[in-house]
Amino acid sequence: MSMESKTMLQALGPDIWIADGPPIEFYKIPFQTRMTVIRLENGDLFLHSPIRYSQQLAAELEALGRIRHLVSPNWIHYAYIAEWADAYPDATAWASPKVRERARSQGVEVQFDRDLEDSAPRDWAADLEQMIVHGSRAHTEVVFFHKRSKVLVLTDLIENMPARTLPLWVRPLAWAAGILAPNGKMPIDIWFSFAGNRDKLRKALTRMLAWNPETVVLAHGDILRENAPQRLREGFRNLPPCGHGH
Repeated sequence: MSMESKTMLQALGPDIWIADGPPIEFYKIPFQTRMTVIRLENGDLFLHSPIRYSQQLAAELEALGRIRHLVSPNWIHYAYIAEWADAYPDATAWASPKVRERARSQGVEVQFDRDLEDSAPRDWAADLEQMIVHGSRAHTEVVFFHKRSKVLVLTDLIENMPARTLPLWVRPLAWAAGILAPNGKMPIDIWFSFAGNRDKLRKALTRMLAWNPETVVLAHGDILRENAPQRLREGFRNLPPCGHGH
């Protein structure tokens, strides 16, 4: 059956969808790609980590609302923003910390318009909570919580890769890195990059738990749908959240 006859967008809750794209190679390992789409109160669409542009996907999105925000949630998720910005010149491309430098170092031309900060801009503050997870020497990521659907949107902070999607030689490595479904966690290299700064990670986890998510979307691997708070704690390698006192 041709992919074209299937819809690419899958509803996840009220005003939120995901679309899975073709794998992208990173360190010679194929990573699934996933975009999360949120329709804001004013009908604008927020595209988190856009996957490869296609006319079919664009048409499905246009049926939902106006393509307005193209969001790079971290320094390695920007590959297709330029394609969408070319197709939708009125859309705003949002840069995560360090993504401009990363794109430049890879020879990729992306024209970012605005920067993501520690709290949501007016453009989507009514719909989404947002925070930059600080403290890693290697990986800075912006996380989002869609209030209406109670969906927390992570990118690479937790990976939960089903073995069937990985080449045989990668599976033991994925298991060793702790990112194999159904027990996916923060990849071990990212975890070590927070050494000495785990208090900042703990603070971020505490805030995410306070949002009370019911579903956690990941860019790579199976979505966490059951016992989301517990899975989130486990995903952060059982780092205890902050106590109730401040």
